[in-house]
Amino acid sequence: MADKSSFVGVFDSGVGGISVLRHLVDELPHEDFCYFGDSANNPYGGKTPDEILSLSRGIVDDMAARGAKAVVIACNTATSVAAARLRLEYPDLPIVGVEPAIRPATRAPRHERILVMATQVTLALDKYHRLAEECGSSSQILGEPCVGLAHRIEQGNLDAPDLHGLIETLVGRYRGTVDSVVLGCTHYPFVRAQIRDVVGDVPLFDGGTGAARRLRSLLAERDLLAEGDAPGSVAFASSLRGPGQLDLYERFFRLEV
Repeated sequence: MADKSSFVGVFDSGVGGISVLRHLVDELPHEDFCYFGDSANNPYGGKTPDEILSLSRGIVDDMAARGAKAVVIACNTATSVAAARLRLEYPDLPIVGVEPAIRPATRAPRHERILVMATQVTLALDKYHRLAEECGSSSQILGEPCVGLAHRIEQGNLDAPDLHGLIETLVGRYRGTVDSVVLGCTHYPFVRAQIRDVVGDVPLFDGGTGAARRLRSLLAERDLLAEGDAPGSVAFASSLRGPGQLDLYERFFRLEV
């Protein structure tokens, strides 16, 4: 049975969810976090919903068995596909997801045209279309499936010309024509500067802050917030066993987002 001293599990298809983890640690600095990156199965954005659900279920099964007091699905694609189902299967386990930050983008001073960069799976699901319809009555929501971008970010070397070229190919045609960009994949905050260089100096929105606030709320409701003022810990694990993989995770954790 999880208690206040238990850890919070966080997972993503790879390094992307570390951008959310940074928000979680900032919001809840006394909690212990265990981050799992499913890099061996990256990217999720090109998989079927059944595959994504199966992978997500396996990870949550393991975290629950190890005594997690909550789980954060730090992946927009996995949230869209699996969060509702996993909440039904684990009614006693708080499960937090992330979703494209369309709502705050539509509330910004300039919000007529909003570009949503996301995976093809996220943009194809009914959940995304419902969110865009609910929030976008006064905005034009432009969804762009950024095929290959998460996988390229996963490889590191974020200043390389080929990464800039990929972003240019994906969204260069929106330069100077949108009021803001919603980063609908948790990998994308790591290339904020590159996206702005291509699209223009516009506000960028992501779901990390909302996920962190939601986690705090759920832990408080269940009286599961860590006690004391000692700093919490962060541990990393990966399904990819190659040399240097955890070092890569640590490097991404130290990057600004």
